[in-house]
Formats: sequence, structure tokens, C-alpha cells
Amino acid sequence: MIFNKQWIDEWVENDLSAEQLADKITMAGLEVDSISDVADNFSHVVIGKVLECVEHPDSDHMHVTKIDAGTGENLQIVCGAPNCREGLTVCVALIGAHVNGIDIKKAKLRGVESYGMLCSYKELGMSDESNGIIELPDDAPIGMDIREYFELNDKIIDVDLTSNRPDCLGIVGIAREVSVLLGREFKANKVFSVENKIDDVFPVEVVDKKACPRYLCRIIKGVNQKAKSPLWMVERLRRCGIRAVSPIVDVTNYVMLEYSQPLHSFDLNKLNDKIVVRQAAQGEKLTVLSGEEISLKPNTLVIADSKGAVGLAGIFGGLNSGIDDNTTDVLLESAFFHPDAIKGRARQYGLDTDASHRFERGVDHDNQRRAIERATELLIEIAGGSAGPVTEAVSEDDLPKHERINVRLAKIAKVLGKEIDDDTVYTILHNLELDPQKIDGGYSVVSPSFRFDIEIEEDIIEEVARIYGYDNIPNVTPVSELYMVHEKEEVVADRDIRQALTDSGYNEAITYSFTDPKVLKEFSSIKPLMLTTPISPELSAMRTSLLAGLSIVAKYNLNRQQKKVRLFEQGLIYIIDQNAENGVRQEPMVAGISAGDIEEEGWHAKSRAVDFFDIKGDVEALLGVTANSDVFTFVRSNEPMLHPGQSADILKNGQKVGYVGMLHPTTAKALGFKQKVGVFEIARSAVSVRNIPSYNPISKFPSVRRDFAFVVDKNVNAYDLTALAYELGGKIVSDAFVFDVFEDESLGDKRSVAIAIIAQDVDRTLEESEIEALATKFVEAAKEKFNATLRS
Repeated sequence: MIFNKQWIDEWVENDLSAEQLADKITMAGLEVDSISDVADNFSHVVIGKVLECVEHPDSDHMHVTKIDAGTGENLQIVCGAPNCREGLTVCVALIGAHVNGIDIKKAKLRGVESYGMLCSYKELGMSDESNGIIELPDDAPIGMDIREYFELNDKIIDVDLTSNRPDCLGIVGIAREVSVLLGREFKANKVFSVENKIDDVFPVEVVDKKACPRYLCRIIKGVNQKAKSPLWMVERLRRCGIRAVSPIVDVTNYVMLEYSQPLHSFDLNKLNDKIVVRQAAQGEKLTVLSGEEISLKPNTLVIADSKGAVGLAGIFGGLNSGIDDNTTDVLLESAFFHPDAIKGRARQYGLDTDASHRFERGVDHDNQRRAIERATELLIEIAGGSAGPVTEAVSEDDLPKHERINVRLAKIAKVLGKEIDDDTVYTILHNLELDPQKIDGGYSVVSPSFRFDIEIEEDIIEEVARIYGYDNIPNVTPVSELYMVHEKEEVVADRDIRQALTDSGYNEAITYSFTDPKVLKEFSSIKPLMLTTPISPELSAMRTSLLAGLSIVAKYNLNRQQKKVRLFEQGLIYIIDQNAENGVRQEPMVAGISAGDIEEEGWHAKSRAVDFFDIKGDVEALLGVTANSDVFTFVRSNEPMLHPGQSADILKNGQKVGYVGMLHPTTAKALGFKQKVGVFEIARSAVSVRNIPSYNPISKFPSVRRDFAFVVDKNVNAYDLTALAYELGGKIVSDAFVFDVFEDESLGDKRSVAIAIIAQDVDRTLEESEIEALATKFVEAAKEKFNATLRS
């Protein structure tokens, strides 16, 4: 919200400088972004009258003028502005003036002497652009200093408001805050009432009363659209960041700035029969004032007449009912649209207006009549016309209700850490227009119609704190007792997962719960829950896989010359499930992505891209936190986004709990990766419990190793052979592993898998006969189960 201090001063008398005022409201929660002058620091610029204006003898665009600037003699000034003409009242920079960084001196322009300069708004730092010199009202006093005439001893203050304070999107709201902070009178009891000189009314039908509980309109006939808005209004609009356009537009903008109540004006002669406030029909179209035709969606509230939509409610007017230079009869609209009916609608059409900014945050639902009366008064004063009675359609049951809230003095002291006396609390609540009523131990209050953000006791305490002044609340170090956390040793905490993966070289990422549906479909075939009002199309689907967000982050880093990217995330995925709470099942998952080089280039080794065994090893390290790796097995995966032969499903006790592997080349290309990419995703519940450590003595007896080279079919898993060794050997087999795999044309569709068995007992030295018996049993069992034969 941009406003000027002088306007605030009219509502609340004060002697604060702009900087002091900014500090006050910032400490009260209305953060000031900037303070700036309303114009450049020019000097010796006065009001003058163009007595004569003739063409320059040696130029096709310059004029030679005679100017009365109140100096006692007429000044000859050469001017190149296209709007310079005889009789115009202008701004004159005299000799010795400093304007736009230039010292004004006597000059000769193409052979004609010039004793000053006629100024534009841009040259005085009052506008970023200008089409010519300033045209002042005819009654502007000749010779008066421009700074005095425009009252330029003023400051522009830009406040960055939070979404919970829409009441401060108007001068009245900010002035109300200032009055409470300073304890000064707030001149708010202004009553506007315009005499009805005509009987004309325009019928109104509100179909969707929840979306529009209150709608007011009024006919004003005989408006002179060619009239000029007064300088004071033009200046106030300019200082609040709005350019003056025409009387009707300027008045509605002015009242919006003053009361934070957006208004809209229709050309009465372009409307048909009656105003209808309803939801848009499927396929209905509307050309808005900017000239763009939009297809309306059924969730959009529109203002219509008997022939169709004439405006987007609370957002933008339609071209088919807009004001133009020929408008003489106006229908003025002032309405309360429920924030839920406006929120997100402007964004879905790519529109962003001052009106939608206010309506989607909430306007005062008791302010519409005051605003329409104020606008009528100003419009008739500036452009003439006759007003008819106000037509009002209201549904009291659908207007916001504000319930009384009890606030306890003891709770205020507990939350703030300071006791504030009863009288001070009452004064603050009273000044905030909260209607405090004394109850046992505190007050009962009710929020006024312009405050949507006060709903619970803590909201009241916050109001007391910020008005009392945070600087007046002493800094006290909190005292609390520390308790040992009762955490079971078997529980695998998030920090254990984090530690295991960071030890493997991963960095933790935290991505949005909503993601790009185009990316998500590459990782999950589950239909996602789509957001109705997403921030952007790329953030419109609730994730059903953590890998969607991780892949976006990984690609972002790879595209910025990061050669090695290893990321993991712990978070929830969201599955549509009618049996779950709110129809969505939330499942915690752990996922990781590894892309680019696994080993960096150096004198001792060449760089190497990540492969399946790298990321599988990382997963095995992760599963190791359970101290129960034996329950996990890896089997060939059929996940479509993973590379066949370089991927595996992760099973726990035979049930699939995740997968690991390299991205399929097609998937990698679709996602924009040019490098090899490994991924994994595991249900968090699968690694939520660990085995309690049990200690076994270290054997002091020698171990024995036996190697076996089996020729088996290629579909036989090496893991099954090692599992068979453990099964047959019992406690004397301390280890079994694959140490060689050989394939050759001589073996046909078979291959050679070499298994090593380490046998050792903790109580005694194993006999040779026991080793031979184990070996024989192992060879026979492998033959029977897997048709494995020893390689000769």
C-alpha cells in the first residue's frame, strides 16, 4: 500500500515526521518498505501564464512564448512542448532555478534568447513520463512557488502489508492504526448522503448470496465525462501510485484508496434489463476492459445482465459495459464479495487488479453504502449529474459473523511475560473498536467489521502487545526445565536415516509437496490429487513420489555446472483413498537421486559416472541402520521408468517396500537429463525399526574357506546360492559371497558363478570331515534346487 503522509494527517492530527510515523507503524506490524519525496528537490519554480505563443522562426516544433511569472516583467521563453499554447497556466523555472539536475541559465536556442524553462511533471520528478508541460487550473495564482501550490512538503510511504491486514489497504485503515498508536482522535465519523434528484433505479438479482451477500448500485445521469478531475484529487492519486484518467475512473479509484472499498462503474446505456450476480456458465466468454477475450470457468462469480456477463465480480469490468468518452449515464456499483469467491480467480485468468487484491483478502462488509455515497458526492461535484436512490440487495445470514471473545488479563501476562494494568488494556481494546465489556478476570470483546483476522484470544493478546509497544515489553530470558526424551532404542529416527545417507555423500533436500504433473507421471502411474488453485501449472499436483521434486532439483543443479549431484529427501506422498481421512492417504517415504560423476577426475583415476552398483550400495548402507539386513532382498524390477537389468525391487520379508536402479534412457531423456541417473525410493515404515544389538564372542579358532564355481542358468540369482549356503551351514558359516561371474559362448545360455564359503566356529576348530560334509551337502543341494553343476 502506497500512501502520502498529508492524507493521513487529515484524518489524525499529529506532529510526527514521515520517518517517525514509519517507525511507529513498522513497530506495530505494518512494515514500511520505503519513504520517498513526492517530487524532486527543485527550486525557483513558480506559476506563470502564457500570454503569447508563436512558432520559432528556425524550428518546426519549438515555440517562442511570452510568460507572466509574477516577476514584474514578461519573460521570453523558448519551449518545445507540443501542448504549449496561449492562455495556458504553467510551471516556470526561473533563471537560477535548479531543475532535473540542471541549473537554469539564460540561453540562446537556435538564435532566440530564452530566460527560463516551462516544466513537465517528469522534469519536476513528479512522474516517470510526460507528454508535455504541466497544465494548471486557470485560477492558479501567478507567481506562487510550485512547491507551495502543490504542497510538495510531503512524503510517500510504501507499506508492505501482510495478508491478514486488508483493512490497511485504505487511508482510513492506516489512519485508524495511527490514531490508536498515538492515542489521538480519529476523524472517522464522516457521513455522506446525496440527495436523490431522480427516481430511476436499476433492478438487482443476486443468485449466489453466499458469494455476494451485499450488492448496492445507483444510477447517476447527466455526467460530464469531459470534465477534468481537480488537481488535489489528481495529486493524491499520483502520490498513491495511480494515474488520473477521467472523472468517473478517478472517483472510483479515490474512494478505493480512501476506504479500501473497490467500486465499479458501468455505462448505464450499455446494460440490459437488470444486474444479475451469479456463477459463470460453462463455455461463457467475456471480453474484459483490456481487450482480451477470456473463457469463463464455472467457479467464477460474474456480474451479468439479461444478455450475459458484463464483468468479473471483484476483478475486472467487461468491455461491453465499460465507460468511454461518450458516457453520460452511469451505474455505480459497491458490493461485498466473500473472499473465498474471489481468491485465486484473478490468477487463473492471468489478471491482477487493485480490486481483486482487496476483495480476496477481505473488505469491510459494513462499508459499501458509505463508499457509494462518498463516490456519488465526489462525482457530482466534479462532473455534475443527478443521482437516483441506492438499490441494495443484502442477505444478512450470509454476511460474516463476529462472535465475542473472552480475553483474560492473566493470559495476557503469561503470553507477554509482563503484567499490563487493567486500565491500559481497556483503553487499547476500546481504541481498537473491540467493544470491551468487563468480565471476571478480563474482558469480552468482539472484532469490528473491518477486522477479519481477530478470531481467538491469542489474536487479542497480539493486538494488545503491538499497541502497548514491543519496546515496552522487557527482554526476559525464558526459564524451562529439560527432560530426558524417552526414546526406544529400537526406533530408527529421522536423524539416523539422515546420518546414513550423508555418510554416503548425499545432501538433504526439502521440496514442495506439490509438483509438476508432467514430471510426476514419469515416476508414478498413480493418479495424483490436483490442486484447484495452484501457484503455477508446474506446482499443481500433490506428489505421489518424492522423486519428482528431487529430479527437478537435481536437473537444476546439473544445468549449473555441478558435476556430482547426490540428494535425498524424507517426506510424505499423497494417495487418493476414499477410506482415508479427507480422502487422502499420506505415506512417509525416503528417496534419493544420484547423477553425474561418482568419482572426480584426478591424476590417480579417471572420472566415472554413477552406476547401478553405486546406488545399490548406498541403499544397502541405508538398510543397514535396521541392523537386520537379512530380511531385505533385491529382485529384478519391472518399474517402467527404470533400466531393465540395472534395477531391482526391494523386498522385506517377501513384500515390496521400494525400488532402486538407473533411470531408463527414455525416462532420462523425457526429464531432460543428459547424464546417467540412479534413483531409489523406500517406504519409511520399512526402515523404522532396528534390531537391538546382541554381542557374540569373537572366535579365536581358525576359519576355513571353500570356493565353488557353479554353472547355472542365467535366470538363477546368485543371492539364492549364498542364501542356500547359510541355510545348510547354520552357525558355522560366518560368511558366503560371490567373488566371480563368468559368461562365454562355450557356456551357451548358462554362466559360471563362483561362491566362497567361510566356515568358523566360536568354540572349537572345525574338523576336515565337517568341512567336506558341508561342501558335499552344498553341491548336492545346489544341483537339486538350481540344476547347478560344478565347473570343470
